[in-house]
Amino acid sequence: MKLIKAIVRPNKVDDVREALGKINVSGMTVTEVRGHGKQKGHTAIYRGKEYQVSLLPKMEIEVVVNDEIVNDAIKAIIDSARTGEIGDGRVFVTPVERSYRIRTGEQAL
Repeated sequence: MKLIKAIVRPNKVDDVREALGKINVSGMTVTEVRGHGKQKGHTAIYRGKEYQVSLLPKMEIEVVVNDEIVNDAIKAIIDSARTGEIGDGRVFVTPVERSYRIRTGEQAL
């Protein structure tokens, strides 16, 4: 199993969810996060004053998938989250050694 973490634009979460649903990935965790990469933020104006926004709002999507569909899940995330602009996000993949269902205590596959 692999844990896929994707950092995407907030307006792309529903697109990613739908794309993962099409390949039968049903469970996911979504968290509001803030950060920057190459964008380094931007300048904004509030009540006539200019200020620097260095940490931009993003969404982190986490899914655990079987090894057989890792590449399909990555492709679904990238294809559905891409706008072609700086700030589209990143995808990280890490191995998952074990998983347990809290309700029953059984090891989940």
